[in-house]
Amino acid sequence: MAEFPSKVSTRTSSPAQGAEASVSALRPDLGFVRSRLGALMLLQLVLGLLVWALIADTPYHLYPAYGWVMFVAVFLWLVTIVLFNLYLFQLHMKLYMVPWPLVLMIFNISATVLYITAFIACSAAVDLTSLRGTRPYNQRSAASFFACLVMIAYGVSAFFSYQAWRGVGSNAATSQMAGGYA
Repeated sequence: MAEFPSKVSTRTSSPAQGAEASVSALRPDLGFVRSRLGALMLLQLVLGLLVWALIADTPYHLYPAYGWVMFVAVFLWLVTIVLFNLYLFQLHMKLYMVPWPLVLMIFNISATVLYITAFIACSAAVDLTSLRGTRPYNQRSAASFFACLVMIAYGVSAFFSYQAWRGVGSNAATSQMAGGYA
């Protein structure tokens, strides 16, 4: 029968080392903010905020079209914030089982389609719901303009997301060095 060895070499780590590793992993990646994807997401956040802030400052609850615009603008703004933070803090790298290029492509295409409907609803309802030259008319007109701009921004993001998903213009080395958001 084999004897249990009298000396066993073990290596342990203290909990403080594990805490430092998790804190250092949450540093923001400023290279993402300078990338096309990061810049477009920031643009979408600013323009989306303008859309729903302009509509929210008017009595939108009286008109169903503006309820739809508010839903689209606020929902997509919140989802974009979540995705922006996932990429900014490189949390998408920890969730490696999720196909992020495909998720971003589907999200951006869906956001583009939803903003097309919101832009049409907002633009069509401006003349019907306010008098020309009044403050609500000007705010709703500006919201329509910014809805068009954010729709274009999501469309451009959808194009770049499609290219990233298909791997157009990159190889494994360049996409690895760029952090996956070139």
